[in-house]
Amino acid sequence: MLVSKNRVTNSLLKSEKKSLLRFLTIYLLLVVSVLTLLSIFYYQSQEKIMFSNQKAKLSTYAYDQIKRLKTLHHYFEDRHIYPRDHRFNSAIYDIEYVKIFSILENEPESFDREIYKYHGKIYLQKILDNYYLGAKYLIIEVDYDDQWHRDTIKTIVIYGFAIFIILFIFGLLLAKLFLKPMRDSIILLDRFIKDTTHELNTPLSAILANIEMMDRGIMVDKNRKKLERITIAAKTVSVLYEDLTYLTLEHERDNFDEVLELKDIILERIEYFKTLSKSKHITINHYLKNEQFLMDRKKFTRIIDNLISNAIKYNRRGGVVDIILTKGKLVVEDNGIGIDDEKISYIFDRYMRFNSSEGGFGIGLSIVKKIVDEYDMTIDVTSELGIGTRLELKW
Repeated sequence: MLVSKNRVTNSLLKSEKKSLLRFLTIYLLLVVSVLTLLSIFYYQSQEKIMFSNQKAKLSTYAYDQIKRLKTLHHYFEDRHIYPRDHRFNSAIYDIEYVKIFSILENEPESFDREIYKYHGKIYLQKILDNYYLGAKYLIIEVDYDDQWHRDTIKTIVIYGFAIFIILFIFGLLLAKLFLKPMRDSIILLDRFIKDTTHELNTPLSAILANIEMMDRGIMVDKNRKKLERITIAAKTVSVLYEDLTYLTLEHERDNFDEVLELKDIILERIEYFKTLSKSKHITINHYLKNEQFLMDRKKFTRIIDNLISNAIKYNRRGGVVDIILTKGKLVVEDNGIGIDDEKISYIFDRYMRFNSSEGGFGIGLSIVKKIVDEYDMTIDVTSELGIGTRLELKW
């Protein structure tokens, strides 16, 4: 019971983690975007506060300098020294922006703004109502103190990280809450599959055994056709049963790896599906070279059965299935209904089905992908609606 529960949990965690990862990725992208916007707004507000404080301070400096310029203007014949102040540098320009006198370290960048930062300095521009010394513009220059910048960045990092952690934990709890119904549904479905597999064993074995014992030679054509339909149905259920058995027992058995003659196994499985393919008038072409691979025979059989079964199941009547085995590669290709491009990336997800008219639990290709990954193989899918599907297995 504990092993069964762990098996369900392990299979569940993969799909749950995938959904959880997708949700958290979108959620965290949204959180980061919002925090980034808030940080930008906060930084800009702090910058405005800084300029506002600097403007108040520099305006006081400008007022003091204007008084000195006024004094110099009235007593210019006796005084010829431009007034200076250890707190700031200054310059005066006429109405045409021509420099009259300057002790600035840099030339002003613009006369269109009242206060701005430029080359590590803060500049304040004052328009003079009275043309003292012929000046229309007074420029005040002080050193730029970026302490506010460091404090602001520190605040953004500390509070931003704290808020991110809080929102991440909240998102994690929210995601688990949303995923609980899916978790319960998957557990219920896994239990149903296990119970179904157990119940299928005895009647399916009896049906297949009795079919093999029947003498077709003494049957009339009508009964022979009926028996053929029973055989097709039984073999279809048998493939599903093998998938379900593998799914429920995969954690309970060890691998029995051996050097497999892949060509022989593929020919054997083609013969097994011959009755099923004939029922849909599907031609199975095979081009098989001798190839060996170290692998568990049962797992390779699950791969071949699912690839051939799907190629027949999702094919059109009178269609064709090509099976090609070459050095390090197996290709199963059909000219059936095909798969929509948007759905190809989900083809190996458990319980994913792409045609409601066909039966099954949607577990076959997920089993294939699991085995392929286990043996360091790769499988590529190309498909087009109405044209067909090609699955290419490499090792």
